[in-house]
Amino acid sequence: MAERKSERLMNLIFLLLSTRQFLTKDQVRAAIEDYRESGDDAFNRMFERDKGELRDLGIPLEIGSFDPLHDDVQGYRIPRDAAELPDLQLTAAESAVIGLAAQVWEHAGLAGQSGDALLKLKAAGVEIDTSAVPLAQPRIAAAEPAFDAVWDAVRAHQPIRFAYGRTGEQPQQRHLQPWGVLSWRGRWYVGGHDLDRGEPRLFRVSRIQGDVTTAGPAGSYEVPADTSVRDLAASFTVNDPVGEAVLHVRRDRALPLRRHALSVMPLDDDLDEVVVGYRSTWELASTAASFAPHVVVVTPPEARSLTIDVLRKAAEANAERAEPGEVRA
Repeated sequence: MAERKSERLMNLIFLLLSTRQFLTKDQVRAAIEDYRESGDDAFNRMFERDKGELRDLGIPLEIGSFDPLHDDVQGYRIPRDAAELPDLQLTAAESAVIGLAAQVWEHAGLAGQSGDALLKLKAAGVEIDTSAVPLAQPRIAAAEPAFDAVWDAVRAHQPIRFAYGRTGEQPQQRHLQPWGVLSWRGRWYVGGHDLDRGEPRLFRVSRIQGDVTTAGPAGSYEVPADTSVRDLAASFTVNDPVGEAVLHVRRDRALPLRRHALSVMPLDDDLDEVVVGYRSTWELASTAASFAPHVVVVTPPEARSLTIDVLRKAAEANAERAEPGEVRA
């Protein structure tokens, strides 16, 4: 349910950002699947909640007349100039983070239901500016079913409980005041105050079994001011590498890998040989795969083989999600 809501909100943002004219409530409803499939009362409640969510996220929603001859009929849009970021001056480290995000969100077209919604508006004669929303489609998505519920609890400062354990193990009930989530070495984690242990702990989201349920009211605790979930993750990790890997990396790509490289040697105008330390073959393979096609593992051979296997499985999963006749980048 949380995943569907997130998708609907993103579609609404893309829709209202892509038009320079005001869209009526009926036009918005016709363009977005969840709205179309709801009855009148359910749609009205859903639309009002979604508008409130956009405002809470700091996204400006402009209300005005879509027809100068009938200014009593309201329409909606997101003003592009108010939604865009001003020019930013980034440090080298901040630029590296942006570069990593660009690696994940690299496909330059509108995808899925968002594209369908814009096509419906175009067919209805609404002028659409697709350059306003250069949205992208992640190549390798986080598939943990519990992710959305955990993220909602972090935002709401709401205690949660869940069954936790490795696949095949008997899970244990855990109670957590979540402080934050982070992607750490190719996996998603939630960190916070473990009420069962009485101390800060880190939980891998993929090991949460079944539903995540609330265990207290929203806003019932405060996150310590000096909290760093990343530092918490590092404290649970052995940092000594067990081997070295040779990678071929495109110039100006995979900046996080380069930042921790043991050595970098140019091979030609567009390719570098990057040597990195690694702690596990799986960690190395999953990290290299996340930067595909700009990183190729040369050695060790087992990491190269595992990287190819990770990419093959990701491609197969992506093909299974595609509709018949649809090609996904």
